[in-house]
Amino acid sequence: MADRDPDCLFCKIVAGEIPGTIVAEDERTVAFMDINPATRGHALVVPRRHAADLGEVDSQDFAAVADAARRLAIRTREVLGADGVNLMNSWGSDAWQTVFHLHVHVIPRYADDPLRLPWTPAPGDEAEIAAAAAALRGD
Repeated sequence: MADRDPDCLFCKIVAGEIPGTIVAEDERTVAFMDINPATRGHALVVPRRHAADLGEVDSQDFAAVADAARRLAIRTREVLGADGVNLMNSWGSDAWQTVFHLHVHVIPRYADDPLRLPWTPAPGDEAEIAAAAAALRGD
């Protein structure tokens, strides 16, 4: 497993080579907003080191991703008023994985949201994504 895949979209976000709306980070993980959100506040948590999926990720990196996703889920309920949260990982294209850098979706759920999983990704409203990110960061 390489620390970085030069062709990986998420590696480029982690490295700051392309824009990503980062809401939290630590030495092992980065959390950023999903640009095709299922609901308001939908974010992704990734390990800094490249791993394509659950089969490749280092156990310590996966534990760090799981803990970061837990922290973000708690924050999502506190600051965005989510009624619940789905944590989701997809392993392989048949399980809806489209970016092959391990990631956990943190999907806030609201009592009146119409989301049924899996959702059909579609571009989100950039201003709304930025507003939710600012709230999650505490800006």
